[in-house]
Amino acid sequence: MRKHIFNAGPCVLSDMARENTSKAILDLDGIGQSIMEVSHRSKEFITIFNETVDLFKEILSVPEGYSVLFLGGGASMQFCMIPFNFLNNKAAYLDTGTWSTKAIKEARLFGEVDVVASSADDNFLHIPKGYTIPDDVDYFHITTNNTIKGTEILKDIDSPVPLMADMSSDILSRPVDVSKYDIIYGGAQKNLGPAGVTFVIIKDEILERVTRSNIPTMLKYRTQVEKGSMFNTPPVTAIFTVRETLRWVKSMGGLEVMNKLAQAKSDLLYNAIDNSSMFTGTVPVEDRSRMNICFVMTEKYKDKEADFISFAASRSCVGIKGHRSVGGFRASCYNALEIDGVQALVDAMNDYEKANA
Repeated sequence: MRKHIFNAGPCVLSDMARENTSKAILDLDGIGQSIMEVSHRSKEFITIFNETVDLFKEILSVPEGYSVLFLGGGASMQFCMIPFNFLNNKAAYLDTGTWSTKAIKEARLFGEVDVVASSADDNFLHIPKGYTIPDDVDYFHITTNNTIKGTEILKDIDSPVPLMADMSSDILSRPVDVSKYDIIYGGAQKNLGPAGVTFVIIKDEILERVTRSNIPTMLKYRTQVEKGSMFNTPPVTAIFTVRETLRWVKSMGGLEVMNKLAQAKSDLLYNAIDNSSMFTGTVPVEDRSRMNICFVMTEKYKDKEADFISFAASRSCVGIKGHRSVGGFRASCYNALEIDGVQALVDAMNDYEKANA
């Protein structure tokens, strides 16, 4: 029986992506080779790669003048690549959680960092507001969705300086005005595909801002743009699955449909949390993530959290344990998680509460 998968990453995948990838692993389009065996220089893979890039641009309405890259190293590699290439004097960062804090730490290896606002004093349980983006910095960096604490920036920011965004865990969940960003990046394993490939959408003209001469070849964005992600062997199989995911998103109706589904799924689960005497949310309503819904048991029932995780698993709801640094529960409602899966979790919560409250 197929489980209802709430993992924060690797993400749940659509039936279409899983089935087509499994077929390609045995034999890619009848060519007598697995997708794991084809050369990244072969015409078969080049066709796959080009379609993946074109679909990504089409679905996200990427304007002219941007390149799409599929690289290795995860989003964490971008934490250092961005400052290595673009931090000449000072950069500004918004600190909203574990991953933005890690990005700030890496950036400080390359220059001065101005943390314009932080929610660290509130244990990262809200998105800072009322801050000013300085206009004398090389760029401004944000993390749009925070998987561990469950907060999300749902609107595109207007920035007076180049805007860099880690969208690892909410990419493809809503329409995005790509023209407001100079770089959008993220690991695929949250909402786009399997672990092993990282997407980067980069505005070509920002490459002219690179002045540092000692950047290793692999870590130069110009290298990756000029070589079309083929400077070294890209993660071929993961890219294939990304293509299948993009095909599925397009077949479903694109980002407008994904946005409606994300809202419907999060509304369903948050309503169950808000109407419960046993479970309670951890994030203010205005900052709640639709991708990673974090909640705990009220103090009276704290000792039952582990038992509820086991109960939910018996109902085929897996992956709801909160991050090890937080505890409680985290239900990641990525695109490919069907609303029936969310309903199954809500039913498990209601039944557990009736039996134990």
